[in-house]
Amino acid sequence: MRHDPHPGGMMRAAEVWGERWSACESSLSRRYMETVVAKQSLVILAADRYTMAGLSELLEEVSDHVVALKTHVDLVEDWSASAWSEFVDRAAAADMLIFEDRKHGDIGKIARDQMGGAYDSRNWADLMTAHLISGPSVLDGMAEAWKSVGREGGVLLLAQMSSAGNLLEIPGYSAAVVAVGQQHPACFGFIGNGSRPDELAQLRQLVGEGRMIWTPGVNIAVVDGELGQRYGCPRQAVISGSDGIIVGSGIHRAESPSDAAKAYAEMSWQALLERGA
Repeated sequence: MRHDPHPGGMMRAAEVWGERWSACESSLSRRYMETVVAKQSLVILAADRYTMAGLSELLEEVSDHVVALKTHVDLVEDWSASAWSEFVDRAAAADMLIFEDRKHGDIGKIARDQMGGAYDSRNWADLMTAHLISGPSVLDGMAEAWKSVGREGGVLLLAQMSSAGNLLEIPGYSAAVVAVGQQHPACFGFIGNGSRPDELAQLRQLVGEGRMIWTPGVNIAVVDGELGQRYGCPRQAVISGSDGIIVGSGIHRAESPSDAAKAYAEMSWQALLERGA
Protein backbone atom coordinates (compact mmCIF):
# COMPACT_ATOMS: atom_id res chain seq x y z
CA MET A 1 0.00 0.00 0.00
CA ARG A 2 1.35 3.39 -0.96
CA HIS A 3 2.00 5.83 1.86
CA ASP A 4 -0.35 8.80 2.00
CA PRO A 5 1.85 11.81 1.20
CA HIS A 6 -0.55 14.17 2.96
CA PRO A 7 -1.65 12.66 6.30
CA GLY A 8 -2.97 15.04 8.95
CA GLY A 9 -0.36 17.50 10.09
CA MET A 10 2.34 16.38 7.68
CA MET A 11 4.06 18.97 5.54
CA ARG A 12 3.20 18.79 1.87
CA ALA A 13 5.86 17.87 -0.65
CA ALA A 14 5.73 21.29 -2.30
CA GLU A 15 6.44 22.96 1.04
CA VAL A 16 9.39 20.71 1.83
CA TRP A 17 10.98 20.74 -1.61
CA GLY A 18 10.24 24.32 -2.65
CA GLU A 19 11.82 25.23 -5.98
CA ARG A 20 12.85 21.63 -6.62
CA TRP A 21 9.18 20.62 -6.60
CA SER A 22 8.26 23.42 -9.00
CA ALA A 23 11.15 22.78 -11.37
CA CYS A 24 11.08 18.95 -11.49
CA GLU A 25 7.89 18.29 -13.40
CA SER A 26 8.24 14.61 -14.32
CA SER A 27 5.82 12.25 -12.62
CA LEU A 28 8.71 10.11 -11.37
CA SER A 29 10.36 13.09 -9.71
CA ARG A 30 7.08 14.12 -8.09
CA ARG A 31 6.43 10.56 -6.94
CA TYR A 32 9.88 10.38 -5.40
CA MET A 33 9.53 13.70 -3.60
CA GLU A 34 6.12 12.74 -2.22
CA THR A 35 7.49 9.43 -0.94
CA VAL A 36 10.37 11.23 0.77
CA VAL A 37 7.88 13.37 2.67
CA ALA A 38 5.60 10.43 3.48
CA LYS A 39 8.44 8.33 4.88
CA GLN A 40 10.50 11.27 6.15
CA SER A 41 13.55 9.72 4.55
CA LEU A 42 15.95 10.32 1.66
CA VAL A 43 17.46 6.83 1.89
CA ILE A 44 18.12 4.82 -1.26
CA LEU A 45 19.30 1.39 -0.15
CA ALA A 46 22.06 -0.27 -2.14
CA ALA A 47 20.57 -3.75 -1.75
CA ASP A 48 23.79 -5.67 -2.28
CA ARG A 49 22.70 -9.14 -1.24
CA TYR A 50 23.32 -12.04 -3.55
CA THR A 51 20.30 -14.29 -3.05
CA MET A 52 16.59 -13.74 -3.47
CA ALA A 53 16.01 -14.78 0.13
CA GLY A 54 18.57 -12.26 1.35
CA LEU A 55 17.01 -9.49 -0.71
CA SER A 56 13.51 -10.33 0.46
CA GLU A 57 14.60 -10.38 4.09
CA LEU A 58 16.28 -7.01 3.69
CA LEU A 59 13.21 -5.51 2.04
CA GLU A 60 11.01 -6.58 4.95
CA GLU A 61 13.40 -5.12 7.50
CA VAL A 62 13.88 -1.66 6.00
CA SER A 63 10.83 -0.83 3.89
CA ASP A 64 9.41 1.76 6.29
CA HIS A 65 12.55 3.89 6.07
CA VAL A 66 13.70 3.46 2.45
CA VAL A 67 12.35 5.32 -0.58
CA ALA A 68 14.14 3.40 -3.34
CA LEU A 69 16.09 0.18 -3.78
CA LYS A 70 19.31 0.28 -5.79
CA THR A 71 19.79 -3.13 -7.35
CA HIS A 72 22.41 -5.01 -9.35
CA VAL A 73 20.25 -7.73 -10.85
CA ASP A 74 23.21 -9.61 -12.33
CA LEU A 75 24.70 -10.12 -8.85
CA VAL A 76 21.79 -12.31 -7.72
CA GLU A 77 23.06 -15.88 -7.81
CA ASP A 78 19.67 -17.62 -7.79
CA TRP A 79 17.81 -15.09 -9.94
CA SER A 80 14.69 -16.20 -11.79
CA ALA A 81 12.15 -14.11 -13.64
CA SER A 82 9.28 -15.22 -11.41
CA ALA A 83 11.11 -14.63 -8.12
CA TRP A 84 12.33 -11.24 -9.29
CA SER A 85 8.86 -10.21 -10.43
CA GLU A 86 7.48 -11.07 -6.99
CA PHE A 87 10.27 -9.12 -5.30
CA VAL A 88 9.65 -6.06 -7.48
CA ASP A 89 5.92 -6.20 -6.76
CA ARG A 90 6.60 -6.30 -3.02
CA ALA A 91 8.92 -3.31 -3.28
CA ALA A 92 6.30 -1.35 -5.22
CA ALA A 93 3.66 -2.22 -2.62
CA ALA A 94 5.99 -0.78 0.02
CA ASP A 95 6.28 2.41 -2.03
CA MET A 96 9.88 2.01 -3.15
CA LEU A 97 11.21 2.86 -6.58
CA ILE A 98 13.42 0.23 -8.22
CA PHE A 99 16.72 1.76 -9.26
CA GLU A 100 18.86 -0.62 -11.31
CA ASP A 101 22.48 0.51 -11.21
CA ARG A 102 23.31 -0.80 -14.69
CA LYS A 103 25.58 2.07 -15.75
CA HIS A 104 24.75 1.79 -19.43
CA GLY A 105 27.53 3.28 -21.53
CA ASP A 106 27.10 2.04 -25.08
CA ILE A 107 25.34 3.67 -28.02
CA GLY A 108 21.59 4.09 -27.85
CA LYS A 109 20.62 1.04 -29.90
CA ILE A 110 22.67 -1.28 -27.71
CA ALA A 111 21.40 0.26 -24.48
CA ARG A 112 17.83 -0.11 -25.74
CA ASP A 113 18.34 -3.75 -26.67
CA GLN A 114 20.15 -4.55 -23.41
CA MET A 115 17.12 -3.32 -21.47
CA GLY A 116 15.04 -5.89 -23.34
CA GLY A 117 17.54 -8.72 -22.86
CA ALA A 118 17.56 -11.64 -20.45
CA TYR A 119 16.69 -9.54 -17.40
CA ASP A 120 14.17 -7.37 -19.30
CA SER A 121 14.88 -4.40 -17.06
CA ARG A 122 12.63 -2.09 -19.08
CA ASN A 123 9.65 -3.89 -17.51
CA TRP A 124 10.58 -3.44 -13.85
CA ALA A 125 13.26 -0.75 -13.39
CA ASP A 126 11.86 2.70 -12.66
CA LEU A 127 15.31 4.30 -12.81
CA MET A 128 18.68 3.29 -14.23
CA THR A 129 22.17 4.75 -14.31
CA ALA A 130 24.17 5.58 -17.41
CA HIS A 131 27.53 7.02 -18.40
CA LEU A 132 27.49 9.63 -21.15
CA ILE A 133 30.84 8.59 -22.59
CA SER A 134 29.22 7.31 -25.82
CA GLY A 135 27.10 10.43 -26.29
CA PRO A 136 23.46 11.41 -25.75
CA SER A 137 22.06 8.55 -27.84
CA VAL A 138 22.24 6.35 -24.73
CA LEU A 139 19.43 8.48 -23.28
CA ASP A 140 17.39 8.14 -26.46
CA GLY A 141 17.82 4.37 -26.49
CA MET A 142 16.85 3.92 -22.86
CA ALA A 143 13.79 6.12 -23.28
CA GLU A 144 12.75 4.02 -26.30
CA ALA A 145 13.09 0.82 -24.27
CA TRP A 146 10.69 2.02 -21.59
CA LYS A 147 8.31 3.48 -24.17
CA SER A 148 8.18 0.15 -26.03
CA VAL A 149 6.52 -1.48 -23.01
CA GLY A 150 4.32 1.48 -22.12
CA ARG A 151 6.29 2.59 -19.07
CA GLU A 152 7.90 5.81 -17.94
CA GLY A 153 11.45 5.54 -16.65
CA GLY A 154 14.24 7.89 -15.74
CA VAL A 155 18.00 7.95 -16.17
CA LEU A 156 20.51 9.09 -13.59
CA LEU A 157 23.65 10.22 -15.43
CA LEU A 158 26.96 9.79 -13.66
CA ALA A 159 28.32 13.31 -13.27
CA GLN A 160 30.62 12.39 -10.37
CA MET A 161 31.76 9.23 -8.60
CA SER A 162 32.91 8.64 -5.04
CA SER A 163 35.68 6.12 -5.79
CA ALA A 164 39.30 7.21 -5.58
CA GLY A 165 41.00 8.01 -8.89
CA ASN A 166 37.88 7.93 -11.05
CA LEU A 167 38.18 9.64 -14.43
CA LEU A 168 34.97 11.63 -14.08
CA GLU A 169 37.15 14.09 -12.17
CA ILE A 170 38.74 15.20 -15.46
CA PRO A 171 38.12 18.97 -15.74
CA GLY A 172 35.01 19.80 -17.71
CA TYR A 173 33.49 16.31 -17.72
CA SER A 174 30.82 16.88 -15.07
CA ALA A 175 29.73 20.15 -16.65
CA ALA A 176 29.41 18.48 -20.06
CA VAL A 177 27.25 15.70 -18.60
CA VAL A 178 24.99 18.19 -16.86
CA ALA A 179 24.60 20.28 -20.01
CA VAL A 180 23.33 17.26 -21.95
CA GLY A 181 21.14 15.91 -19.15
CA GLN A 182 19.39 19.21 -18.55
CA GLN A 183 18.11 19.19 -22.13
CA HIS A 184 16.88 15.58 -22.24
CA PRO A 185 13.46 14.60 -20.87
CA ALA A 186 14.67 11.08 -20.01
CA CYS A 187 17.20 12.46 -17.52
CA PHE A 188 15.75 12.15 -14.01
CA GLY A 189 18.93 13.53 -12.53
CA PHE A 190 22.58 12.96 -11.78
CA ILE A 191 24.82 10.88 -9.56
CA GLY A 192 27.05 13.10 -7.42
CA ASN A 193 29.90 12.50 -5.00
CA GLY A 194 28.57 12.29 -1.47
CA SER A 195 32.04 11.91 0.00
CA ARG A 196 33.13 15.40 -1.08
CA PRO A 197 30.64 18.12 -0.02
CA ASP A 198 32.47 20.92 -1.83
CA GLU A 199 32.39 19.03 -5.13
CA LEU A 200 28.74 18.18 -4.57
CA ALA A 201 27.85 21.81 -3.91
CA GLN A 202 29.55 22.76 -7.17
CA LEU A 203 27.53 20.12 -8.99
CA ARG A 204 24.31 21.50 -7.51
CA GLN A 205 25.23 24.94 -8.81
CA LEU A 206 25.65 23.47 -12.30
CA VAL A 207 22.43 21.45 -12.15
CA GLY A 208 20.19 24.11 -10.65
CA GLU A 209 16.74 23.10 -9.41
CA GLY A 210 15.42 21.13 -12.38
CA ARG A 211 16.97 17.71 -11.75
CA MET A 212 17.58 15.38 -8.84
CA ILE A 213 21.04 14.61 -7.48
CA TRP A 214 21.52 11.26 -5.72
CA THR A 215 24.75 10.50 -3.92
CA PRO A 216 26.63 7.34 -3.00
CA GLY A 217 29.70 7.58 -0.79
CA VAL A 218 27.91 8.41 2.47
CA ASN A 219 28.14 6.67 5.82
CA ILE A 220 27.35 7.75 9.37
CA ALA A 221 30.76 6.33 10.26
CA VAL A 222 32.90 8.52 7.97
CA VAL A 223 35.73 6.20 6.97
CA ASP A 224 37.31 4.86 3.78
CA GLY A 225 35.76 1.62 2.54
CA GLU A 226 36.94 -1.33 0.49
CA LEU A 227 38.75 -1.04 -2.84
CA GLY A 228 38.97 2.73 -3.08
CA GLN A 229 35.50 3.66 -1.82
CA ARG A 230 35.36 6.97 0.08
CA TYR A 231 32.65 8.05 2.49
CA GLY A 232 31.28 11.37 3.66
CA CYS A 233 28.65 12.46 6.17
CA PRO A 234 25.03 11.91 5.01
CA ARG A 235 23.83 15.12 6.64
CA GLN A 236 26.49 17.19 4.92
CA ALA A 237 25.69 15.60 1.56
CA VAL A 238 22.05 16.69 1.83
CA ILE A 239 22.98 20.17 3.00
CA SER A 240 25.32 20.44 0.00
CA GLY A 241 22.58 19.58 -2.48
CA SER A 242 21.88 15.84 -2.48
CA ASP A 243 18.25 14.82 -2.90
CA GLY A 244 18.83 11.16 -2.06
CA ILE A 245 21.57 9.36 -0.12
CA ILE A 246 22.61 5.95 -1.43
CA VAL A 247 23.58 3.74 1.51
CA GLY A 248 24.80 0.16 1.30
CA SER A 249 26.96 -1.51 3.93
CA GLY A 250 26.00 1.05 6.55
CA ILE A 251 22.56 -0.57 6.53
CA HIS A 252 22.72 -4.10 5.15
CA ARG A 253 25.79 -5.06 7.21
CA ALA A 254 24.44 -3.51 10.40
CA GLU A 255 23.46 -5.71 13.34
CA SER A 256 19.93 -4.34 12.89
CA PRO A 257 19.34 -3.12 9.33
CA SER A 258 15.98 -1.71 10.41
CA ASP A 259 17.51 0.44 13.15
CA ALA A 260 20.32 1.55 10.84
CA ALA A 261 17.88 2.49 8.07
CA LYS A 262 15.84 4.49 10.58
CA ALA A 263 18.95 6.36 11.75
CA TYR A 264 19.91 7.28 8.17
CA ALA A 265 16.31 8.28 7.44
CA GLU A 266 16.13 10.59 10.45
CA MET A 267 19.48 12.20 9.68
CA SER A 268 18.67 12.76 6.00
CA TRP A 269 15.18 14.11 6.71
CA GLN A 270 16.37 16.58 9.33
CA ALA A 271 19.09 17.73 6.92
CA LEU A 272 16.49 18.32 4.20
CA LEU A 273 14.40 20.42 6.57
CA GLU A 274 17.51 22.28 7.68
CA ARG A 275 18.46 22.94 4.07
CA GLY A 276 15.04 24.49 3.60
CA ALA A 277 12.90 25.08 0.58
